[in-house]
Amino acid sequence: MTARPEFYRFHNGEKAPLQFAEAEYEARLTGLRARMEALGCEAAVFTSMHNVSYYSGFTYCAFGRPYALVVTPETSVTISAGIDAGQPWRRCYGDNITYTDWQRDNYWRAIGSVTGTGKRVGYESDHLTLLKKGKLEAFLQPSALVDLYETTMVQRMHKSAAELEMIRAGAAVADVGGYAIRDAVREGAREIDVAMAGRDAMELEIAKRFPDAEYRDTWVWFQSGINTDGAHNPVTSRRLQRGDILSLNTFPMISGYYTALERTMFVGEVDEASLRYWEANVGAHELGISLLKPGARCSEVTAEINAFFEERDMLQYRTFGYGHSFGVLSHYYGREAGLELREDIDTVLEPGMVISMEPMLTIADGQPGAGGYREHDILIITEDGNENITGYPYGPGFNIVG
Repeated sequence: MTARPEFYRFHNGEKAPLQFAEAEYEARLTGLRARMEALGCEAAVFTSMHNVSYYSGFTYCAFGRPYALVVTPETSVTISAGIDAGQPWRRCYGDNITYTDWQRDNYWRAIGSVTGTGKRVGYESDHLTLLKKGKLEAFLQPSALVDLYETTMVQRMHKSAAELEMIRAGAAVADVGGYAIRDAVREGAREIDVAMAGRDAMELEIAKRFPDAEYRDTWVWFQSGINTDGAHNPVTSRRLQRGDILSLNTFPMISGYYTALERTMFVGEVDEASLRYWEANVGAHELGISLLKPGARCSEVTAEINAFFEERDMLQYRTFGYGHSFGVLSHYYGREAGLELREDIDTVLEPGMVISMEPMLTIADGQPGAGGYREHDILIITEDGNENITGYPYGPGFNIVG
């Protein structure tokens, strides 16, 4: 009987162009290795989509299977399932090992072939499950475990010039989707019809700007009426009616990088109560943008916007924090939790960080002005302030449509 391998290298075809130059990935790994050395970490086992993507360029699709990136002082190796064949190698910076499913835990045997046993092993406490942590300890027999969650998050929060260029492109694509949605809004249209117009426009624009990329995950949340009450409510087949509040949300995904555009809109007309909330939210949005600069503390920015709403007796309608970081993230993976505009985050803004300003008020159904109001711009923190890279206009002057 032919012996079946536990893992092997299937370097099929030629390496594909990655979203960044090899020097970008090498710089990220050099920074990571310096952080590992400072923590006494001899090998890092990354299991999250965001860190695997950030350090290797390969954004995996788990579909019930585990993936990893193993980084040592000498090498970086992605670990992928056999179902993906040679694509992970073609789309990663560095080496790749494919593990087989002929027997359980070949994934860990493949990882161990790179790390060896008895090492000080780094892991991500915010991603590694209890089950996988037990497997790591059993197969790698580490002399110690080193949590790399926070240090890698801090590294990702500071964007390189190449990342900033990618994020600017993403914001421009989000604007394209926004304009397509605006053109599609009319009485009687379904939410799903409007959402598809925005998504299709963005995917075409991404393909034009990045002809060598892989395309997946770009999406739109377009809500109307009561469906606007939550920021992440899914699209439905509800038909738009005159006077409806609308929430435009476009989310292009480019090689693992997320950007967004979010706007309040109305169909045809806006009533007085709704206009009051909308204008107040726009005021908070503009105040927040003015506060985003080097040296500002996230919690202090939050407190100033809270005070703005409290003066207008609207703070009780706020539903979440006022902004978050951008980079390698998505609605189902990644998040630099240390860079959010909330009361419990004391991170100080620095040049090269990227953060949104996105205040939202939700008024309950049956009340005057009912619905969810949200504006969202993306800001790059500069040496003396910020650069707003969102171009689609906000406010009543442009967004009463249909």
